[in-house]
Amino acid sequence: MRITKHEHAALRLEHAGQTLLIDPGTFTPPLDGLSDVVGVVITHEHPDHWTAAHLEQIRLAAPGVPILSTAVVAAAAEHEVTIVAPGETHSAGAFTLRFFGGEHAVIHSSLPQVRNVGVLVNEELYYPGDSYAVPEDVAAPTLAAPLGAPWLKIGEAMDFVLAIAPRRCFGTHDMTLSPIGRNMHRQRLQWATEQNGGEFFELDPGMSFEV
Repeated sequence: MRITKHEHAALRLEHAGQTLLIDPGTFTPPLDGLSDVVGVVITHEHPDHWTAAHLEQIRLAAPGVPILSTAVVAAAAEHEVTIVAPGETHSAGAFTLRFFGGEHAVIHSSLPQVRNVGVLVNEELYYPGDSYAVPEDVAAPTLAAPLGAPWLKIGEAMDFVLAIAPRRCFGTHDMTLSPIGRNMHRQRLQWATEQNGGEFFELDPGMSFEV
């Protein structure tokens, strides 16, 4: 499976000639090469993880492509959305999707909590969305770990990586950081990854690697 990081929280996964997209939002420019998309996962309702314009572009390129997300996104989207919940398993073409979590990490007590689903793709890549939920009794060889956010404390992000103990890890959710801050947070997550013998990948937008 080939993993490509796009701006902020968006990922493109390619396997068996098919593509799965995760969380294309406001910080992600329009994507190209969408005709082979067989599924879209949106972890939660915040606009940095999805926009109506992205979904419209994807649906025009790949009519009828399934979109999987929470009930709030389903209510807001102009296209049909399959509502998913933690504990469920779904498929989209060559991709098996297991969902975990349930709640977005707390930003502040004055702000409402929102639903969030993490997704394990093909038993290989775990993408948590905006959450530190650790799947129980599940090995996640590859982890997409958030680097920066209003809800993120780098020590908690390091503990999250230590708890997952992935063989491979890379940073996502990073457009709110300066280049200096991004590099600093990458170094901290690299340390956490290496404590269990894993390898950390520094991916800028458009960069890929194979798992």
